[in-house]
Amino acid sequence: MDSVEATPTERASIAAGAVAGAVVYVVGYLVTYLWRGGSVEESLQAYNAVVDFLGGDPIPAWQAVGWLYYNAHSVAFTTPALGGGRTAQNLVADGNAPMLLYLVPVVVLLLAGFVVARYADAADAESGARAGVTVTAGYAVLAVVGLFVFRYSVGDATVHVDYALGVLLAGVVYPVVFGALGGVLGAVTR
Repeated sequence: MDSVEATPTERASIAAGAVAGAVVYVVGYLVTYLWRGGSVEESLQAYNAVVDFLGGDPIPAWQAVGWLYYNAHSVAFTTPALGGGRTAQNLVADGNAPMLLYLVPVVVLLLAGFVVARYADAADAESGARAGVTVTAGYAVLAVVGLFVFRYSVGDATVHVDYALGVLLAGVVYPVVFGALGGVLGAVTR
């Protein structure tokens, strides 16, 4: 059986896709932070005052914005519930954040796929989709890292993004689908 080895151009395109994916993950988070960081910090004030009074560490706004960014990927975060259970929350779906936040990861991933397809000189929809899907490599890595970076613990209580859906939706489905669509757009509009 013959092994298929990537050409230097394909390897460069894959590397560019991985870098683009990582960059747009950070850009998407920063857009969310700049847009909603102030309101998130304001929403946390009462809770943080109680936690601080009890000697705990307040929830930093940057961490809570991370939960919101995963919410924009349709991934809930879980919080401890009374009685020892867990409650899943999606602030966007619950109407506690603008529905337009759903567009942040979509737009940055479409843009990344578009740019990577142009960089790879994709000439048709198929090659554009293949180039665009390479953004998954970088985006998925940071999506997995974000699951732990945005985790908040105080005592035995932990607030965190749903791990399985965080990997599946934010790390794989979103970048594959929207990176590929952006790649197709990049190829067919050249």
